[in-house]
Amino acid sequence: MPLLYLAEAISVLVFNNEIGLLQLYPLINEKLQSITPITYFWVSAAATFILWGITCAIAFTNPVETFLNNILSDAKTQGTVETQLLEEKSEILDSMNETIESNSEILAHVNDLIYNMRTEVKEIHPLNESVEKMKTELGSLRKEVKKLEEQVNFQILCPTCGRPLLPEFKICPYCGENIKLLPENLVSVKEYR
Repeated sequence: MPLLYLAEAISVLVFNNEIGLLQLYPLINEKLQSITPITYFWVSAAATFILWGITCAIAFTNPVETFLNNILSDAKTQGTVETQLLEEKSEILDSMNETIESNSEILAHVNDLIYNMRTEVKEIHPLNESVEKMKTELGSLRKEVKKLEEQVNFQILCPTCGRPLLPEFKICPYCGENIKLLPENLVSVKEYR
C-alpha cells in the first residue's frame, strides 16, 4: 500500500497530477489536501522504506520458521525421552521377544508331535482291523472246538429220543430210557485222560 502512495507522489511531481489517494480519508481530507507534492513524496518514500524494512526484518526472522523450529526441538526432546523410555524398557521387550521365540519353538514341536501321532494312528488302523478279524476267527474256532468237544464227550445217542449222552449215563436224562451197557472196548473220555 505505501508503494501506491509513493507511485502517486512521483506522478504528482512529474506529471503535475492531483493527489487522489488522500481523498480516501474523509475526516482529515482538508488537512491532507494542504500538503505540498514534495512533502507528499518524502512522507510516502519514508513510509515505504520504513514498512519495507519492517517487512524484511520480519522476513529474516520468520515467525513461522521460528514456530516450526520450536516444534521440531520439542519433538527432538520428546523423541529423546521416548528413546530413554525404550532403553529402560528394553529388558521387558527382550523377554517378550524370547517368550515369543520359545513359544514358536514349542508350537513347532507340538506340530511335529501331532503329525507323528497322525502317522501312527494311520498305521494302527490296519492293525485294529486285523485284531477284529482275529477276534472273529477265534470266536468261530471256539465254536468248532466246542462242537468237537461235544462230539468227543457225547459219542452215544439215546436210542429213544436221539439226544447225545455221556458214556457214564446208564439212564437217558431226557426221556428216562434205560441205556444198554457199552461195549467193553469203548473207554470213557475221563478215563482216557
